[in-house]
Amino acid sequence: MNQMTQKAGLGGSPFKTRYDNFIGGKFVAPVNGRYFDNVTPITGAKVCEIARSDSADINLALDAAHAAKDAWGKTSAMHRSNILLKIADRIEA
Repeated sequence: MNQMTQKAGLGGSPFKTRYDNFIGGKFVAPVNGRYFDNVTPITGAKVCEIARSDSADINLALDAAHAAKDAWGKTSAMHRSNILLKIADRIEA
């Protein structure tokens, strides 16, 4: 049993059926409403759908980043470091 199967439990998929953009602390659908199929290179089968983002989504993300910059800048370096380390741990898990 591989790691992905173990995470999913008894052979189910560990993936959601659709992934949206994460902007401003929440998941949001792409502005244009379009998604692309993410397929496995092994069989070509569809694994899930992923937001097909464009410049409108980038602008939303930039607006959210600009809105958060003051609060983030007031956060201590140690606290920011801990947050980034937790993000890295989740990515590596």
